Amino acid sequence: MTTDTSEFKYFVTGKDGKVTIKKAYLDAYLDMFNGEIISYRLSERPNAQAIHDAQLEAIERTSDCPYCRTFHSNRGWTYQMKQYVNLLKNNQIFQSMSRKGNCLDNSPMENFFGLLKQEMYHGVIYTRFEEMKQAIDKYIYYYNYKRIKSKFGCSPVTYRERLAA
Repeated sequence: MTTDTSEFKYFVTGKDGKVTIKKAYLDAYLDMFNGEIISYRLSERPNAQAIHDAQLEAIERTSDCPYCRTFHSNRGWTYQMKQYVNLLKNNQIFQSMSRKGNCLDNSPMENFFGLLKQEMYHGVIYTRFEEMKQAIDKYIYYYNYKRIKSKFGCSPVTYRERLAA
């Protein structure tokens, strides 16, 4: 499992016609076995609660894993907090972190964010947080269930289901 946070901008027009740039933050957990997004949260500011909620869901959704689980992240402040670290320890999950200054260590997550931004974000102007959230929800569903990964010849969920059968 790997995780990271990515920033998105949207533009809100006030009653006076002035446009304000707002930001949204996507915290996602990606299963490195099949590339499936296991859990995610979108919030209007970077915060530990969104990451914690996504982390709890990822832990729950992978609880039936018969092998030792590893959650990988960069060295961001949220992944070093006691609450985050202790939740992993309490669930017997090994914590792995990128080497200092080496973003390539988290390339599967960065690749997902790059695809998401290329396929549903760049070139589109979002004017409300809810509008962006709906677009991201729709994209992640598409990514997990419909988008074919060439190395599998099917979607991430289809690949997992085929191997489980």
